[in-house]
Amino acid sequence: MVTFPFVRAIVTTKRWCDTVAETDGYRLLVCRFRPRGVPREGEPWNAFCPELGPSVALHAAFYGKTGEPITWDEYAARYLEEMRSQSYWIRGFAESVARGEALTLLCSSACADATRCHRTILRDLLIEAADALDPQRPIAVAKSAPRVVRRAGR
Repeated sequence: MVTFPFVRAIVTTKRWCDTVAETDGYRLLVCRFRPRGVPREGEPWNAFCPELGPSVALHAAFYGKTGEPITWDEYAARYLEEMRSQSYWIRGFAESVARGEALTLLCSSACADATRCHRTILRDLLIEAADALDPQRPIAVAKSAPRVVRRAGR
């Protein structure tokens, strides 16, 4: 397990098909649907948690499968609302981050823009939850993050 003594952890976002890095730590697939055609043996992630992905209905609404596609702002608001019922998972992974364990949130290979992906929203939720557990040490964020280090109260 990769740990970081001076910050609680590095929280990264990637697509599941991106190159595995030594600093990725625990690689968590947070899609609603498991990628097709990927053999279970040798999966490039440590765990698959569909509960942290958008619901089937929200996924369909965003991609216009049930009518006009919803906007990113509506998607983000609805995703945040859905995550209110996933506090068990969010707190559990936040505790790992607070202990200094690196975490990489993985999403679909088709999701190239991390700034418009639920994995970035989820990253922020996990950082906020970890900050609440131990606000003394910062959490570093990487890749698509708009900031390098986030401290409690910011």
